[in-house]
Order: sequence, then C-alpha cells, then structure tokens
Amino acid sequence: MPVANSFRLMFNSGMAYRKVVLATGEIYHIFNRAVARQPIFLTKTHYLRFLNLIQYYQFAESKMSYSSFKKLKISERERILYELKKNNQTQVEIIAFCIMPNHYHLLLKQTGDSGITTFIKKVQNAYAKYFNIKQNRPGALWGSQFQAVRVETDEQLIHLSRYIHLNPSTSFITKIEQLENYAWSSLAQYLGANLYEFVNQSLIFSFFQNKEDYRKFVFDQSEHQRELGKIKHLLMEKNK
Repeated sequence: MPVANSFRLMFNSGMAYRKVVLATGEIYHIFNRAVARQPIFLTKTHYLRFLNLIQYYQFAESKMSYSSFKKLKISERERILYELKKNNQTQVEIIAFCIMPNHYHLLLKQTGDSGITTFIKKVQNAYAKYFNIKQNRPGALWGSQFQAVRVETDEQLIHLSRYIHLNPSTSFITKIEQLENYAWSSLAQYLGANLYEFVNQSLIFSFFQNKEDYRKFVFDQSEHQRELGKIKHLLMEKNK
C-alpha cells in the first residue's frame, strides 16, 4: 500500500472508526485523546502509571484492580506478575505504543474475545480515576469512546508502526534527532533498548532484516510524515 493511502486510512472519519468490528486474531490501531484536548500526562509519574496499566491489564487473568495490586507487598506483586507472564493468557498483544501529552496510540492484536474493548475500558477507567484523584478534578477524562481501525495489509501494519513511533516528532513534541530518547514510546525498544519487555516486536521484525533496517525505514520517511502533520493541522484549524 502506498504511504499516502496508508495515511488516508489512519486519518479516516470518526464514524468510520466506530463501525469497525473488533475480531479476535486481528490487529488494530487504537487511539483516544483527552476531553477538550487538555494535557492529561503532566509528569513522569503519570506516564509511568499509564504504562503500568497497559502492561498489567493486557493479561486476561488480571482480575484484581491495578490500584489494589499496587498496594500489595513488592514480593507479592512480583509473584503475581510472574504467574501472569508464565500463563500468558492475554486479551491483547501490544505491538507498538506512543503516549503523548493529551492522547495515546496503541497497535494491538486482539487475542481473546472482546479483548480490546475490555482492555481499553480497564486502562482508561483506571487512569481516569487515578488522574482525577491526583489532580482533584471531577468528571470525564476521555473525550469520546476510543477509535479503532483494522489493519488490513502487511504494508499498512509497518506504516502504522512508523506513524506511531514518529508521532512525537510529527507533533513537534521532540526533535527528530532526539526521537529515540522519547521515553513514552516503544521505538527505543525496537531499536535495541530493553525498556518495555511487554511489547511484542516479532511481527514487525518479520518484515525487516534487523533493527538497523527498521531504523532506516522509520527515519527515512520522518520529514514526509511531518509535512503531512502540518497539512492535517492546517485543515483542522480551517474547520474550527
């Protein structure tokens, strides 16, 4: 699929996203942003909390709420996580992610029935409760139901992984030269760092010879994606 076509798929209308049927065994780009586009990841602690939530709730057997899990002794938490990983009964497989100040992107494979819906509901509700308590604020945190688009081709899959990993640069949060150091994305994991072991890289890497090959794929199109980001921004301003 040409790059331009893959972007048209990703920037489809909200209605088209909501019509997508979430089927087990399929891969989806999942996205949501905060109400009124307000920043909801304000500190390192906020980002880490969201990352811990997606790591914990990917498992179908994580019946205990994360807030209750967090109150356990470290040894007990380690035992539970060990058992969850050993049993490997997941409801989603996390292929890539990027957390931005007011939204997130996830590239997920649904591995259990209703897996993505259950996973996102638990993660978003848990983070909203945590953030509202910390910031002493009431009300909804997320602007709408999450959006999803099904990945239909291998080419779309690898373009989506690049799109997600380039998002901090496209949005001018960080310079392209510093993108690999952006802590709240799975890019560094793909390029050799061992930060987020819950990310399954095997599918993306099946299309590349090695990590350096993937690095070139991501960065060679970085300026093109930034230009698309500028155009998208201008169109959004016009329609306000």
